[in-house]
Amino acid sequence: MQTITVDLKERAYPIHIAPEGWEALPHAIGESIGDRKAMVVCDQNTYRLYYESVKAALESRGCSVCPAVIPPGEASKSFEQAQALYTRALEAKLTRSSTIVALGGGVVGDLAGFIAATYMRGIGFTQIPTSLLAQVDSSVGGKVAINHPLAKNIIGAFYQPHMVFINPHTLKTLPPREFSTGMAELIKHAFIADSDFITWLEQNIEKLLSCDVGALAHALYRSCSIKARVVEQDERESGLRMILNFGHTIGHAIESATGYSKYTHGEAVAIGMVYEATLALHMGLIGQEYIKRLSSLLERAGLPTVLEAADWDLIFQRMAYDKKNVGSGITFALPTGYGKLEVFKGVAIDDIRQALIGMQHT
Repeated sequence: MQTITVDLKERAYPIHIAPEGWEALPHAIGESIGDRKAMVVCDQNTYRLYYESVKAALESRGCSVCPAVIPPGEASKSFEQAQALYTRALEAKLTRSSTIVALGGGVVGDLAGFIAATYMRGIGFTQIPTSLLAQVDSSVGGKVAINHPLAKNIIGAFYQPHMVFINPHTLKTLPPREFSTGMAELIKHAFIADSDFITWLEQNIEKLLSCDVGALAHALYRSCSIKARVVEQDERESGLRMILNFGHTIGHAIESATGYSKYTHGEAVAIGMVYEATLALHMGLIGQEYIKRLSSLLERAGLPTVLEAADWDLIFQRMAYDKKNVGSGITFALPTGYGKLEVFKGVAIDDIRQALIGMQHT
């Protein structure tokens, strides 16, 4: 088991990456579960696959455990599901010293974390992400949220977990599309912070796609380390942490404009990265080779790089709702080279339109 510490002073916490699997979980839990009472939030799929393993590990540490099962999918990040989980927590008699455990992908982690942050003004929170997207992105950094029909993740908080436990073996059960959606964030981390990691991914992507546990553990460690170092320097996204949003300004707008149903989050971010890199090319920040290399790696990972039948007016409208915007323009984290990004505020819609709609005809 390898451990990365997210150093946030009194809120510091470990990320455990355990290629040995669930047998490492009792040791990772240690003394982190408060009053020995835990509610495990999972969807119907992760309940069936992993709940008993996690329950056994928690009980081996003296915990009383109850499940809270939600429907799978982005639609569960809603007021209605939040209300149901508050009710479940009350019925389970959770107190301020209890713990909510998120067992699942990003939807489960975001929703369970939102409940943990707000139930009794904040109780214990542990992340056990089971999808690649959650393991490299949403489980690390403390961003928790639910969606509004007009904007993704617009209602939320910064609330750090007490611990993150990553079992790479869970990735073997993911459908190929879900695995690919996580590859988008992993590739993003390489392009924003580590040019050597880009090369490693190009050389090892077939091992990752075949779920070689050794390759997965290495990639997870490097990817989580990148995100942890960024979060340490800018926990609440006031500056540097915005570089993690590469691909997300356009990606979130695509998700919202298509009703969170046509594309997975990773697919939308993959398209968003290519389009935001195209905007960077239009602004003279990078060369065409950057886009070719990014697009090639995304396509090898099974991800789309072009938006089909785009309603650009609606996408631009949804981009205007982005919570990172300042003033009348749009805020972007744009590449200026391999492993290098800068934040640009107030980018005019007309400039974005010219760059992106022009791309559609090239």
